[in-house]
Amino acid sequence: MSPLAEWCSGRWQGLLGGVLLCLTLIPAMLSAQVIGDDAEMARLRMKDEEAMANDDPDGAAMTMGRAAVMAAQLAKKRDGFGRQVYKANAALFRSQEHAYRAMALFQRAGGQLPASSGVCGSLTLAHGSLEQAAELVSDSPIPTPPDPLTADAARLRESADNWSTVIESMIDEYQCP
Repeated sequence: MSPLAEWCSGRWQGLLGGVLLCLTLIPAMLSAQVIGDDAEMARLRMKDEEAMANDDPDGAAMTMGRAAVMAAQLAKKRDGFGRQVYKANAALFRSQEHAYRAMALFQRAGGQLPASSGVCGSLTLAHGSLEQAAELVSDSPIPTPPDPLTADAARLRESADNWSTVIESMIDEYQCP
């Protein structure tokens, strides 16, 4: 039980003022949690960039896995366009997680070409998740009036296009069939 819920059910129980206060604060806290989740997802994306800048594909993969879970949780809290955007984000993050895992496996194997079936399998999973993200984004019509996530959807489309190029380059570079 949250501290607010304990406080509300504790000493103010039965008093009209306490009930009204609790009914006013709880919805505000729930919407703040959604904002907090969005901020956490953004923090995880930044942490991913830091991990890759430090040549840590294992850390980046773990971070993107967490971001994918966060996006999937946010998708469950939304409906319509927002749900599609968060589901697409989750699929894109899974794609990045699989690609980073492929990089880490390739490094651990000594960087010998052609890459192992595990590396190529991870890239296949990355490609499949990316296709899912692209499909989700293309299936979601832009709402009228524009949703606050419209800009996120546009960035997501661009990221999916860029990430497709990265995965194709990795497949070629690692000599995957």
